[in-house]
Amino acid sequence: MVGITVGDNESIDKALRRFKKKYERSGVLKEFKKRTFFVKPSIKKRMEKLKAARRAHRVDNLE
Repeated sequence: MVGITVGDNESIDKALRRFKKKYERSGVLKEFKKRTFFVKPSIKKRMEKLKAARRAHRVDNLE
C-alpha cells in the first residue's frame, strides 16, 4: 500500500506529484500488468534474453 502524508502548507498538486512518483517507484502498476495475463515460459525466456542483450549493448555504448 502506497501512501504519503500531506504537510500543513503543502499544495494538493505537489502532494499528488509526490504520490505519483512514489507509486511508480514502488512497481505496483508494473506488477499488476505482469499478473493480468499469462506469458508462456518460452516467451518469457526470449524476452529476458532480449532485455539482457539490450542492457549489454547499452553498457558497451557508454564505455
